[in-house]
Amino acid sequence: MTAETQQLLNETADRLFRDLAANRAQAFDSLWHRLEEGGFGSLLVPEAAGGFGGSFRDAAAVLRLAGVHGLAAPLGEAMLAAHIAHRAGFSSVDGLLTLAPIVEGKLEGNRFSGTLRAVPWGEDAVLILADVGERLIALSRSAARSSTSTSNPAGEPRATLSFDSAIVESVGEPGDVMMLGAFTRACLISGALDAALARSIEYVNTRIQFGKPIGRFQAVQQALAVFAEEAAAVNCAAQAAALALDAGEGSFEVSCAKLRANSAASIGAATAHQVHGAIGFTAEFGLHHLTRRLTAWSGEFGNERVWAEKLGSMVANLGAEQLWPEITRRGDRV
Repeated sequence: MTAETQQLLNETADRLFRDLAANRAQAFDSLWHRLEEGGFGSLLVPEAAGGFGGSFRDAAAVLRLAGVHGLAAPLGEAMLAAHIAHRAGFSSVDGLLTLAPIVEGKLEGNRFSGTLRAVPWGEDAVLILADVGERLIALSRSAARSSTSTSNPAGEPRATLSFDSAIVESVGEPGDVMMLGAFTRACLISGALDAALARSIEYVNTRIQFGKPIGRFQAVQQALAVFAEEAAAVNCAAQAAALALDAGEGSFEVSCAKLRANSAASIGAATAHQVHGAIGFTAEFGLHHLTRRLTAWSGEFGNERVWAEKLGSMVANLGAEQLWPEITRRGDRV
């Protein structure tokens, strides 16, 4: 993708996401139709297969903008699900594809029995991709025996879907659903942190207390300086993960990015509310659209413990003598 095309993509995404965020009450079908029209769901699908032909760097930039605007849509899930499905040779489908982060059950032949939990927009999806053991499966939403609607802390729809010997639409090699889902969350968190930081800086520079803007108080400046460091670290980690995925294998970098993003999300959300004071906790004030998502996204597709254990296992398997050579090798590759 040329620099001009990439800039146009980002500008289009920014305008669309801003407009959708300003109309949060619209029906999901209408919102998703506009996202599909923009081609964002097929960003990672090659042009020859009818997609946009973008890279993971392009996806990271678009997802960051979705985070900036607190977009309430399964953009990351659909984008990565389409990529996984194409890579696995699954047939394309009309409608929403999503990912299942939590799978409990077993696959016997071409039939699945079990439960998919916390599925983003699961009740609106046509097809759900999940890793079951060493296999990737695609399940039709209509094949679910039962469905329970829930939501994450940001109020975004989640579903628990139960299947009883349901015929799977397709079976393939593992799709790295957990890792790629974590990548989407790291990118979304990077954008939400940037937006919450910008809101916080604007507020402290206009809120007058004791005759001067509260942004002139050293304690407030220190808190925002730490916030800025956290936001910058997550942006760097998410971009490094995208580069690694484009290079062919990014499990190490995605683990680092999600772990770093989860840690920063809690610091950023707490600091934003501290500097905003009481007004930051009101429903009428827009800060909660960002901070509630920071809380929700940090817990999805693996919390800090999950990714700390995965990263620790990778490091332990490498051994002390091979860790630094491996890190530098990966750095040279991207």
